[in-house]
Amino acid sequence: MAIWRKEEIINGCIACYIVCVMVAIGVPISFALGVVSFTGIFAIPDIPNTVVFTKMFNGLNSFTLLAVPLFILAANLMNEGEITEKLIDCCNALVGRFRGGLAYANVLVSMVFAGISGSSQADTAGVGKILIPSMEKDGYDKGTSVGVTAASSTLGSIIPPSITMVVYAGIANVSTGALFMSGMVPGILLGLAMMFVIKLNSVKKNFPKGEAVALKDVARQVGQSLPALLTPIILIGGIVSGLFTPTESAAVACIYALIVGIFFYRTIKVKNLPRILIETMKLSSLSLFALATANALGELLSYYQLNVFVQQFFVNMAGGKLVFLLVVVVFFMFVGTFMDAVPAMILFVPIILPSATSLGISPIILGLIIIVTLALGLVTPPYGLCLLIASSISGITIEDAFKGALPYFLSSLVVLLLLVLFSDLWLAIPATLFPAMF
Repeated sequence: MAIWRKEEIINGCIACYIVCVMVAIGVPISFALGVVSFTGIFAIPDIPNTVVFTKMFNGLNSFTLLAVPLFILAANLMNEGEITEKLIDCCNALVGRFRGGLAYANVLVSMVFAGISGSSQADTAGVGKILIPSMEKDGYDKGTSVGVTAASSTLGSIIPPSITMVVYAGIANVSTGALFMSGMVPGILLGLAMMFVIKLNSVKKNFPKGEAVALKDVARQVGQSLPALLTPIILIGGIVSGLFTPTESAAVACIYALIVGIFFYRTIKVKNLPRILIETMKLSSLSLFALATANALGELLSYYQLNVFVQQFFVNMAGGKLVFLLVVVVFFMFVGTFMDAVPAMILFVPIILPSATSLGISPIILGLIIIVTLALGLVTPPYGLCLLIASSISGITIEDAFKGALPYFLSSLVVLLLLVLFSDLWLAIPATLFPAMF
């Protein structure tokens, strides 16, 4: 049985508490992680100060993490090339005739966009700037327009390919492809659950109903959107077949979006590429710097043996696997209210993963539950980035935005609880369909 000193556990908890306080008072998460890790390691004579910078560098020195800026670049190229607009027109042609059609289209286009960009924030920005004003103009209230957009954007972190899945796979040393395939069914069910809420609200709030689109016009819209619609098929198909790795799929997405934007739609200009690359570097640096500082803080927490303490706590706790997974959901739901998914996983996955393994929980199903939970954190105040982006587009307060997103958040929470209760079933489905990946 592992032995730890009481003061080590206390110091580790204090470090986590200081990070929470700094974030709560408005300090950027990456700086909060960096300051605590540097001062904490500086106070320990046994660890040289250079460990902070070594851990930060080593945390980013990964071929897998190269997918992060590449997926962000792919999303920026899609938005610049007006590929997002084509997807919206296509989805609206398919479901716009129903009451609440634009809301359905919002969810549907987020599901397709998720299969291309791998980023929920990119989904919110790209889809939201078009659909939120369109929905408000069509007669939807601001809360609904923002709530549907923000909630459906969370699918970008769940439906493959996904940046958060790439990061988790690197931390837990599991197959990225297997994690991608595991997220497919839950992602689709989350989208269908949101559509069910739209169906209920369309009657209650009398959502607008679009005009029916002729079949030939639907076929024309699908034909125009075909290059964009093929993107997820190419990426997922390439990963499943072993043609390229998930990281290479991000590079393929960039090249494909660039070719489609320049030669097919002719909306991307070569002169705009430097600006697109600069925007990509700015967005990527936010996540990657937080990831680097989280690695440094992880070294500090491992010195205090928090992972050993947590493992012993869960091993001795009554309730077994189900209680453990419920505690994980509650914990990461809380963490997601003030911290981005990437640093949250860097900090806490290494701590709870040994406990999950000792309880017989697959690292893949644990990762899926954590990723879905942190995705829901993107629409919870005060840090919910998707909620902040969508509310800024509409110009409403974060409180009103959350009220609009709440019904869709609750429907997603129901799917998450089903994922926890029947975790073995969710893993069995992709393992049966793609046995070579598991």
